[in-house]
Amino acid sequence: MSQTSGSTAEIISKRERDYLLAMTKVKMRSSLENIELGDYTIATFQEGQVVEVPRWIGEELVLLRLAEPQEGPFDAEVYRALSKEKMMGPLQLAQLPGEFYMRMRRRLSILEEEVAAGRTKREELDRLRTGCYDLVGIRLSKLLSLSSSSTPSAALSDKITPEEAAFFALSQSMSKQWKDALLGAGR
Repeated sequence: MSQTSGSTAEIISKRERDYLLAMTKVKMRSSLENIELGDYTIATFQEGQVVEVPRWIGEELVLLRLAEPQEGPFDAEVYRALSKEKMMGPLQLAQLPGEFYMRMRRRLSILEEEVAAGRTKREELDRLRTGCYDLVGIRLSKLLSLSSSSTPSAALSDKITPEEAAFFALSQSMSKQWKDALLGAGR
């Protein structure tokens, strides 16, 4: 089982790295110039300017209150997804964007930092974390049920995230092995 966990952790770690290196837009609240951040250099950013930067830089600028994000609030997206998921049938999945879990992980991480710094109330973090656990639990339950049925992964490809696709393939394989062991292969 630890081999499976390692593979899952590796998949998530790689996806998170890719997510943090992807470009995002922020609106500058202050002007900056001549700043080097590793291989990235900020020549000049003017107050009020919308700039495109790697996500990890955008997050730091927002945390330092030098910029504000241009993406909508993610918390509402979690609650919307949870509501949709609850309305769907037991073998139906609502569509999630491919980056959903990466955004979820980053939002939880940032909220934890804000709680530690005293900028956000613990209740806000706890409420979001509970919503995330509920959503993940519901989707895992549905994916497990679907993996033991004859549902092909291609039928779900537009509704599940890459992390869920990896989980589905693994659980589908394990379900097949378990059925074959109990019922005999080819019977």
